[in-house]
Amino acid sequence: MLTKGLQGWVLRLALCVCAAVLLGAGQAYAAAQALTVAVAANFAAPMQSIAEAFAQQSGHKLQLAFGSTGKLYAQIKNGAPFQMLLAADSQTPARLEKEGLALAASRFTYATGRLVLWSSKPGYVDAQGAVLRAGAFKYLALADPKLSPYGAAALQTLQAMGLEDKLQSRWVVSQNIAQTYQFVATGNADLGFVALSQVMQNGRMAVGSVWWVPPHLHAPLRHDAVILLPGKDHAAANALAAYLQGETARAIMRSYGYQH
Repeated sequence: MLTKGLQGWVLRLALCVCAAVLLGAGQAYAAAQALTVAVAANFAAPMQSIAEAFAQQSGHKLQLAFGSTGKLYAQIKNGAPFQMLLAADSQTPARLEKEGLALAASRFTYATGRLVLWSSKPGYVDAQGAVLRAGAFKYLALADPKLSPYGAAALQTLQAMGLEDKLQSRWVVSQNIAQTYQFVATGNADLGFVALSQVMQNGRMAVGSVWWVPPHLHAPLRHDAVILLPGKDHAAANALAAYLQGETARAIMRSYGYQH
């Protein structure tokens, strides 16, 4: 049986331990931050996987906003409180840096994308893309070339093949590459130019048929990220920048067909 003095000492020790635990939890909670990230639509699926893995490792939570790179740029220019941008090109982050809306020297390439011609119908798109020249389809979907780097790459591909004028009346133009995918997936377009990441998961192709567009037919799809002014001195922004260049994130990107 404990004496009163010993009981008091034990009680004080227990209170100190509890206080230390609560202080540690409070410090960990304070260190964990929420980060609002604007993400190009083509990178939606891998970024959701990366965000989950990043949160488990760092404790930081990511709030993701998806859209075409052009639309995201316009929102940033109009004061949207994004703290970081993952674009589908290299020009937009560089422009934001030049305009003083992004932190100097924070820009880096996180991935290189791949354009494909895809149909949800098996056997519909051949491995050489000859279906485009044959023209035996009603609608061809592509993202707006003025807003989406993938749409611009699709237009460049058609121009390089000499098919722009011939096929333009059949275009179904969407605001971003996610909508382009939906047009084809739902059958509202027979085929369309989409990002490889939208039709590949875990290194394997999803349903349908695909032509891997040769990279020499369009400008490189280099994807750059940049920390925006609202992300200045934000621990989570710096942590995510480092994480995107690490092996865990890169392995996820590779499983969706991205290169580095």
